[in-house]
Amino acid sequence: MPIDPTLPYDENNIFAKILRGEIPSHKVYEDEWSYAFEDINPQAPVHTLVIPKGPYVSWDDFSAKASAEEIAGFVRAVGHVARRMGLVEPGYRLLANIGRHGGQEVPHLHVHILAGQFIGPMVMAR
Repeated sequence: MPIDPTLPYDENNIFAKILRGEIPSHKVYEDEWSYAFEDINPQAPVHTLVIPKGPYVSWDDFSAKASAEEIAGFVRAVGHVARRMGLVEPGYRLLANIGRHGGQEVPHLHVHILAGQFIGPMVMAR
C-alpha cells in the first residue's frame, strides 16, 4: 500500500531495519552516506536499491532536510553503484517513488536502479 510522505519517519520500516542489521540483505555497496542492496522482488534482471543512511521518508523530505554533504554523498553513491555494476553502457533507469500517487511503498527514501534489459518507454499516466 502506498504511503503518505507527510507522515513522520517510521524507525521500524523495513529499510531502517536493514540499516540496523536486523533484516539481512545482499549488500552491493556501502559508504558513509548510503547503502545499496539487491531488491528481493526484482522487476528487471538488475534491480538494486540505494538508500541514504539518514531517516528520510522521501525525496522531498531528503531535499528539504538533509545536509549538502548527505545529498552529495547519496547522489554520488547512486552513480558509483551504476558505474561499479557496469550499467552506464548500455544504460539503466533510476526510479524514486514519492507518496501515494507515486506508488511509494516503503517510507524511507530509496532509488531503484533497473537494468539488464531494455526497460521500455516511460510509464504513461492514466
